Amino acid sequence: MTGIRNQIIISACMYTGQLLLGYTIAWTGPIITKLRDSEQSPLPYLLSETELSLIASLLYVGAVPGPYMIGWLSNIKGRKPCLILGGVVSILAYTLLATANNLAMLYSGRIFAGFGIGIIVLVNVVYIGEIASTPIRGVLLTVVGICTTLGTILLFSVGPFFSYHVSAYAGLSLAVIFTLSSLMIPESPIFYILRDDENGLVKSLEILGRLDDKQKLYDVKSEFKSVDTKTDWIELFTLKTNRRALVIGVTINIFQQSSGVMAFLFFSGDIFEMAGSSVNSNIAMIIIGGFQLFGSLLASVFIEKQGRKTLLLISTVVCSITMLSLGLYFYFDHVQRLRMEEVAWLPLVILILFFIGYDSGLAIIPNVLIGEMFTSNVRSKGSAVALTSAWIAGFLVSTAFGIVVENFDAHPAFWFFSCSSASAFLFTVFFIPETKGKTLLEIQKYMNKS
Repeated sequence: MTGIRNQIIISACMYTGQLLLGYTIAWTGPIITKLRDSEQSPLPYLLSETELSLIASLLYVGAVPGPYMIGWLSNIKGRKPCLILGGVVSILAYTLLATANNLAMLYSGRIFAGFGIGIIVLVNVVYIGEIASTPIRGVLLTVVGICTTLGTILLFSVGPFFSYHVSAYAGLSLAVIFTLSSLMIPESPIFYILRDDENGLVKSLEILGRLDDKQKLYDVKSEFKSVDTKTDWIELFTLKTNRRALVIGVTINIFQQSSGVMAFLFFSGDIFEMAGSSVNSNIAMIIIGGFQLFGSLLASVFIEKQGRKTLLLISTVVCSITMLSLGLYFYFDHVQRLRMEEVAWLPLVILILFFIGYDSGLAIIPNVLIGEMFTSNVRSKGSAVALTSAWIAGFLVSTAFGIVVENFDAHPAFWFFSCSSASAFLFTVFFIPETKGKTLLEIQKYMNKS
């Protein structure tokens, strides 16, 4: 039990990075409103809508290169140094944002913030997947999503009610806490396998209470032929198990971003204003955050009982139906000009249901699958490709959302999100395997079947 306890404590240290991730992603939700107000903005001038949109979406631009550099560096220097680097970059990002007095500093801060979380989100998933014992791996990876949601709740509890600078310094505090936490964790046993360091491997496994797994790791040592990054990239595309994992990881992550969740988080205040909601948007976001947490907790309870695939199927159905319903609301309100005042509470209810569904499956399962399906020597690289594909999709979706709303109204965007979630349901039915209760080796053997 000591080993399990240590795995939980170590994972808890890493979850502070997920708090930072959720906080950073949602940061522009309440902050854009402040930047529109000359009294609350840190800048001496007001920004155009295009400039405001770039402050939101440049996060993705910063996030894209991080995983590729870190995928290589994590195999050469280790997972732990990369996590520390992600924290240091995030500290730099929030220092820029907290002291910003011009647009260039805001842009730079958001790009560095993206770079920092691009490192953290990749290495966190890989690291936790590698240190965890099989019986609790799914739960520990699921809590990654819960803590990301908690970070979003924290942002919407701070951002709307405190000044711009308080919101930025709160993010800086999270970055410092994560960096200090990363200094205290052990290195992943998989890294020691890659480096052929038996002494380091034994020490790591002792801390994790997994000495019994030592022989299992050596049994698959042929998987870790070298730390030759060129060879690893070749194996990512030539080994059947990795090709299948890559197709699944990239596709489901693109569907995740195309569900509309990021467009909503980036432009939450604008969406509630367009909907004419009877609930204050700041209060609504805290309420939604609470239900996001509820959905994440559902996932942690049922992921090892019902399995990854079942949760993902239920989640995508809920996301599709709710986005279809929200599109209908906007269609009847803005196009048909029907009287919707009596149901002005409906958008909040629909979005509550959406986020319960999203956070109980589609928000979490893709990360779990990334941590489980790739062979260990290419896991960082496969995760990098899957995640950056998602970020590119997120950048395009969030940028296009504003254009579509400005030129065609909101309902086509929500119907697109609905179709995307429906497509994710079909993809899950036909292509995603169930990994519940399987060791990483068993999953890879299954992925290699014809």
